[in-house]
Amino acid sequence: MTPSDFSEYPDNDTCGWTSPDEREQLEIELLLEGVHRLYGYDFRNYALPSLRRRIWHQVHAERVTTISALQEKVLHDRECFERLVYSLSIPVTEMFRDPSLFRAFREKVVPLLRTYPYIRVWHAGCSTGEEVYSMAILLHEEGLYDKARIYATDMNGRSLQVAKEGVFGIEKMKLYTKNYQDAGGTRSFSEYYTARYNSVIFQPFLRKNMIFAEHNLATDQSFNEFNVIFCRNVMIYFDETLRNRVHSLFHQSLSHFGVLVLGAKESIHFTEYDDCYEPLDRVEKMYRKIK
Repeated sequence: MTPSDFSEYPDNDTCGWTSPDEREQLEIELLLEGVHRLYGYDFRNYALPSLRRRIWHQVHAERVTTISALQEKVLHDRECFERLVYSLSIPVTEMFRDPSLFRAFREKVVPLLRTYPYIRVWHAGCSTGEEVYSMAILLHEEGLYDKARIYATDMNGRSLQVAKEGVFGIEKMKLYTKNYQDAGGTRSFSEYYTARYNSVIFQPFLRKNMIFAEHNLATDQSFNEFNVIFCRNVMIYFDETLRNRVHSLFHQSLSHFGVLVLGAKESIHFTEYDDCYEPLDRVEKMYRKIK
């Protein structure tokens, strides 16, 4: 073989097989494939821009320099894997977030729920549970909580543990109180919790009809029939393939005339289930299943 025979190969000094962006994408794909095969968590259809930011955040947090080095650590260290899952799955949440939605829920959905002998509500991707406690308070004030069950699920076990305990930072209560009032709360918000040092714990009666469980929207199936499904600010992190899967799961899980509540940046439009719902509130993204 003569030197000219090597001309078709890339220069080893420049690593010309791929561009830096292509190499980074390959590293991300290999990391996610390894996580899926070893641990069963599937992030492969999450939207790349958000995923990339969170992965690089974890690269720096683990004090490594490349995504490949993070992959090696994740595959050999269960605690490192759990830290990665927490980083990839933690959304922004707060009690009565977007108060106008909860006010609209009182006005447009609660009258429907009064006609049901039993109410099942699913908070999919519940994170640390602030939205779940918000719903419990709302249903309690509307006289519906005793006949309700709230199913709170998330893929992140650490977040679920926080939700189960119902303990939150006291510094958040000023914002949460304002949200509660703007959402149409009818009592003093402080009635629902007890302050302890720098934290508050919500009253035990709010947890009596809550069921917490791990559930992965990317891989798990329907587990019950629900009158209401909340899934807010979760699917914005999914690509089209995964969004369609989740919409199929929700359609399967909702009872006839059940209500689907999405986040402000999410919609059922441009999905195959668009004509299966009618809007209860277009602004607040609340839809009722009609077929």
